[in-house]
Amino acid sequence: MGKDERLGRLLRTGLVAILRADDHCRLGDAAAALAEGGVDVVEVTFTVPKAERVLAEVADRLGDRVLLGAGTILDAETARIAIQSGAEFLVSPAFRPDVIRLARRYGKLVFPGAFTPTEVLAAWEAGADIVKVFPSDTVGPAYLKALRAPLPQIRLMPTGGVTLNTAADFLRAGACALGVGGALVEARALAEGDFARIQSLARQFVEVVSQTRAELGSTEG
Repeated sequence: MGKDERLGRLLRTGLVAILRADDHCRLGDAAAALAEGGVDVVEVTFTVPKAERVLAEVADRLGDRVLLGAGTILDAETARIAIQSGAEFLVSPAFRPDVIRLARRYGKLVFPGAFTPTEVLAAWEAGADIVKVFPSDTVGPAYLKALRAPLPQIRLMPTGGVTLNTAADFLRAGACALGVGGALVEARALAEGDFARIQSLARQFVEVVSQTRAELGSTEG
């Protein structure tokens, strides 16, 4: 699958499930539950102990059933490890030009984090495929809408504060996709091994995206 096809797949799904935990042991099962629920784009953050092992496990176990990426990528060295472990996209909480350059060198998607209009534009001009607006929980959908007004050409993905209650509003504000962490992969469900709960939440998020896009007359962001 080429880079454009991977980007198209993510935009059609409209959701990036963020796997973040203090223990890596159950994240492979969580990724499988997400895929069963229809969320087939999964990000493993490098705050997870042995994150590269999780990436390799998910890549081997699920293969093309998911589009697999790595998050909290702060430098080119970590980016290279993530790619070698199976990541097809890289996500950072900040604008890191060296990470963008490395992703482009290897034909991988890259979603740097930005917050202000200046940061968003700089990340896009440096080669971002999508700009992650972070932290979105501090400003909400109204801020995303305000960013989109002068920068309609830039794909924006809010991350932080995206829940079942706010997802539709972020999409209406112009989000091309949503980065969702604890509201989708709940810490309690993960700790208890309640993967049916994670699968159910995945289906609910997919339904919100589908219904909202139908309302907006759009199939992707």
